[in-house]
This record gives sequence, C-alpha cells and structure tokens, in this order.
Amino acid sequence: MSHIQRSALVHYSPAEMYALVNNVADYASFLPWCRSSSVKSESETEMIASVEIAKGVLNKTFTTHNLLQKDKRIDLQLIDGPFKKLKGYWQFDALKTQNACKVSLELEFEFDNAMMSIAAKPIFTQIANSLVDSFCKRAVVVYGERG
Repeated sequence: MSHIQRSALVHYSPAEMYALVNNVADYASFLPWCRSSSVKSESETEMIASVEIAKGVLNKTFTTHNLLQKDKRIDLQLIDGPFKKLKGYWQFDALKTQNACKVSLELEFEFDNAMMSIAAKPIFTQIANSLVDSFCKRAVVVYGERG
C-alpha cells in the first residue's frame, strides 16, 4: 500500500482553500491530468464525486464518498474504481496570521491488481504528490497573489 502526506502553508483562509478543494466539478479546468470530474450527489455534510484521470497509461475513473466538515476537513473513501483501497483526507488548519492556513493531504491507496499497480502506481503517486501544489497555484489564480 502507498501512503502520501503533503502539506503547505498558504496566505489564504481555511474557507478559501476548502472551497477550492471541494469544488470537484471545476477540477478538469486546472488539473492537467483530469479529463472530467462530476458531483453525483451533495449535501452540507457529504458528497459523492467522480474523477476521470487521463495521464500516460492511466486512464481510469474513480468515485469517492466524501465526508465534509465545512472549512475544516474533507474525508475521502473509495466507492468504485481501479483501487483495492483508496482513503484519505484534506485538512485546513487556521494559522494565527489572518487569512492563512496549513493545507494538508493524506492518502493511502492500493490498486486492485498487480498489473495495474506496476503500470499506474508511479503515475498516480506523481499526481497525488502534486495535488497540494496544484491547489495552492489555483488559489493564486482565483483569489490573487498574497503574502
């Protein structure tokens, strides 16, 4: 099983960063490996969302059940896709400095078969490792440069 942990300190509020990460429908407009993304159902406390990855040999769609703690945390749990296991969370911790936070991502994943793992694991690992940075760059585009 692979385990990814990434974090960044940003000059944006937890609410601003949460809004970017939780806006699944917008992923394809700024994540180059995302062919499509959609929200299947949504309430204030949960979301069912699908993301189609298209990078190298990896061309797969996965669906997650996301538990939402507004402006604080998003927990992800696999519903369907090329994984035996996929779970993790995004966390948004306010810093003492106004309009700043620590954005953290933790993911654990394992592909459902050995051939898929050999072919796709390096690509998915690269994508997962770049997610925090991608959302930090997106914050600059959406909210403007700060700090």
